[in-house]
Amino acid sequence: MGELAELLRLHADRYLERFGPRMPASHRRALADIQACRTPELGGRLYQCEDHQCGQRLYKYHSCSNRSCPKCQGAQTARWLRQRRQEILPVPYFHLVFTVPSELRPLFRQHQRVLYRLLMQAAAQALIRLAADPRFLGGRIGVLCLLHTWTGALLYHPHVHCLATAGALKPDGSAWLPSHPKFLVPVHALSKLLRGRFLAMARKALPGVRLPASVRQTSWVVYCKAALQGTDAVLEYLGRYLHRVAITNRRILSVTDREVSFRFKDRKERRWKTVRLEPAEFIRRFLQHVLPRDFHKVRYFGLWSPSQRKALNRARELLTASQQQPEQPETTALQVEASASARPLHPMLCPRCRKAFLILVETVPRRNRAPPC
Repeated sequence: MGELAELLRLHADRYLERFGPRMPASHRRALADIQACRTPELGGRLYQCEDHQCGQRLYKYHSCSNRSCPKCQGAQTARWLRQRRQEILPVPYFHLVFTVPSELRPLFRQHQRVLYRLLMQAAAQALIRLAADPRFLGGRIGVLCLLHTWTGALLYHPHVHCLATAGALKPDGSAWLPSHPKFLVPVHALSKLLRGRFLAMARKALPGVRLPASVRQTSWVVYCKAALQGTDAVLEYLGRYLHRVAITNRRILSVTDREVSFRFKDRKERRWKTVRLEPAEFIRRFLQHVLPRDFHKVRYFGLWSPSQRKALNRARELLTASQQQPEQPETTALQVEASASARPLHPMLCPRCRKAFLILVETVPRRNRAPPC
């Protein structure tokens, strides 16, 4: 088994020599951060066993916290889930996926910051508009949008995952309107509305860019299915998607001077496959999923919009008053991790003697790092 950091330490310098001048700063920073993650370069702490007969010394180095680093996503996910726990409404949810036609992918690659944002906005607005139609729900729903850009084989495939409440708050705030357990809004109409809204917004935002004519007649793929109910179940469901990176270390099978092999699950064939690439091609595929600096890949709309806190609280009051809270499932590993990280850290048991605890004896300063250039 290999690691992304190990791969980059072997091959990133040659990649930078070849492509460095054309690379965005966010890509160069990702390469630097992932290589330095949990190494002396970022500094850390030195611990020593309090039992003098043992005397075990252990260095624990800091994480890079880069959102493209596969080592740093567990803690970030747990922290985000704790923050969202108070916002989750006790209702069922729907999971939707909005995908753009392949003809638009070159434009998305060239105008990432603009088109990623517009895709998330168009998906949420189309969903909120249909849900507000009295023929379906006739009220305001909550929508969380999450941007992904990859397939299992690391190919470029921008799409948006949405989590939507299976119900809506009536416009006057007097009642909660539950949806059908297996139906939220018509997917065909949602697809057409997404297409129209996105193309209109893109033409306005990029007036000098010509959009392919074929995308106006192409059916845009929209997928919708009922998700889970219950706060813990919904949070775990979100955690699977939220801080997921393009590839995890567990999927990297081997790293050599000439080849990188990794596995991915083919959803259509429902089986695992192996991909073998030259190191430069692997790095290229990985970096195309590094988002622009400070771009928010998670956005909130409808009842979850920051400007709708009063409406969200009203919806929670109505739901609490009108129904019993759903029975919570057994606590999962994800919730255990989240709750554990919320408590004060327990003293670390010495890995050698397993009798005494490790105590902090020294802080290791980080090394000076130049900004990406």
